[in-house]
Amino acid sequence: MLPLILASGSPYRRELLARLGLPFKWAAPDIDETPTPGESAAELTQRLALAKAQALAPAWPNHLIIGSDQVLLLDGIPVSKPGNHQAAAQQLRRCSGRTLRFSTALCLLNTQTGSHQIAVEPFDVVFRDLSDEQIDRYLQREQPYDCAGSFKMEGLGITLFRALRGEDPNSLIGLPLIRLCDMLMQEGFSLP
Repeated sequence: MLPLILASGSPYRRELLARLGLPFKWAAPDIDETPTPGESAAELTQRLALAKAQALAPAWPNHLIIGSDQVLLLDGIPVSKPGNHQAAAQQLRRCSGRTLRFSTALCLLNTQTGSHQIAVEPFDVVFRDLSDEQIDRYLQREQPYDCAGSFKMEGLGITLFRALRGEDPNSLIGLPLIRLCDMLMQEGFSLP
C-alpha cells in the first residue's frame, strides 16, 4: 500500500481523516481557487480537488494524495470563509429559512501510476428561520469564522438546521469519508 498524503491545511479535514486510523502526512497545496466563468459548483470542486492533489504530486512520488474541495453556492455565488463576526452574521442571515446545497469533491491521486479517482458528494442543509439574536448568540459561542457557511456542523451549528440531506455527513465538514473508503479499497487498502 502506498503512503497517504492529505493535500490540505485544514485541521477539520485532518481530524476527519484521522478517524480512519490510517497513518498519513499532510501538506497545504498552493493553487489558484478562482472559479472560471460559467463553472458549476460540481465542476469547480472537482477541478480544485484534482488541482490540489496534482500540486503535491512532484514532491510526493509513490504516494496516494487525497485532494478535497467544498463550495456552497448562495444565489449563484460561491460563499467563502467569513473571517469575522460581521461577515459571518451576514452569511447566516442570507441562509436563514433556506435549503442550500454544499458540493464536496474528493480526489485520490496515485502518483505511482498517474491515475486518479474523483467524485462529488452533494449535501443539502435546511436552515431554520434564524433571528438576529440567535445568529449573534451562536457566533459568539462557536466563532466559525474559518468555515464556509459560517457554521460548524460538528458543533453547535447543528442547532441552526431543520434537516440535513445527503449520503455522508462528513462531506459537510469537508471530507467524504464513505467515498474515500471506497477509493482506498480500490487502491488495495484493507479497512475494518
